[in-house]
Amino acid sequence: MSTMPNVGEKAPEFVLKNQDGEEIKLKDFLGKQNVVLYFYPKDDTPGCTKEACNFRDHLPDFTALDASILGVSVDSVHSHKKFVEKYQLPFQLLSDAEKSVSKAYGVLNEKGNAKRVTFIIDKQGIIRQVFPNVKVDGHWEEVRRSLEALNVSV
Repeated sequence: MSTMPNVGEKAPEFVLKNQDGEEIKLKDFLGKQNVVLYFYPKDDTPGCTKEACNFRDHLPDFTALDASILGVSVDSVHSHKKFVEKYQLPFQLLSDAEKSVSKAYGVLNEKGNAKRVTFIIDKQGIIRQVFPNVKVDGHWEEVRRSLEALNVSV
């Protein structure tokens, strides 16, 4: 198992396909937006659905803090498309079917799925916060508070 990058380190670069098959690169956000990169185990399961819908329902809070939400799991592009459409998710889900990004971020579990871990990456590509053992209830609020602190200090 690879280890998670630490706060203060440069976030590992990635290129993954979103639910529409478009390539999304971390470097596309550099200098423009903070990134909430959240890894989750599986599309359309109870905890993952609740987490995604919490981010959906509070998206204006994140937009106001100059942050993009990116969800990552090892599910396929097709699976992500169905999940996005079913719950009208207004942010991108990225398919890490080859598991390379989950490995780079140290979040792959023994079953071969991503663990529920969230990284906050600033506009310079530096990891500012890691939530290694996410509990879905209240998580969006933790993330919002962390972004608010980041925006105050920058």
